[in-house]
Amino acid sequence: MPATTTASERRHRAGLLDIRNIIGLLLVAYGVILTLMGLFGDNTTSTGETDANLWAGLVMLAAGLTFLAWARLRPILVPEGGVDEDPATGDEDGIEPGAHERDHQPPSGH
Repeated sequence: MPATTTASERRHRAGLLDIRNIIGLLLVAYGVILTLMGLFGDNTTSTGETDANLWAGLVMLAAGLTFLAWARLRPILVPEGGVDEDPATGDEDGIEPGAHERDHQPPSGH
C-alpha cells in the first residue's frame, strides 16, 4: 500500500531558481568566451608566454560545471505550499506571535 503524503510533506526541486544554477551558468558562459578568446585571440604579448584568457576560461568552465553538477546531485527541496510550518512552535512562518505588529509600529516621539 503506497504511503500518502500531506500537502506540507510534498516538496519539489528549486530548479533554475537555485542560485547554484545561476552562478554555474554564468561561469560556464564567461568560461566559454574566455577559452575561445584564449584559443583564437592574439593577446599573449601582455602576459608573456602564458595565455591568461585560456587558463582563466578553463578554470571558469571547471568551476561552472562543478556548480551545475552540485545543483543536480544535491538539489534544494522547497515545500509545495510555500511556507513551512515550524515544528518547534507550530507557527507557519517561525516568527513569534505579534512580531510583525511590533516591527511595523511608528517610533514613539520624544
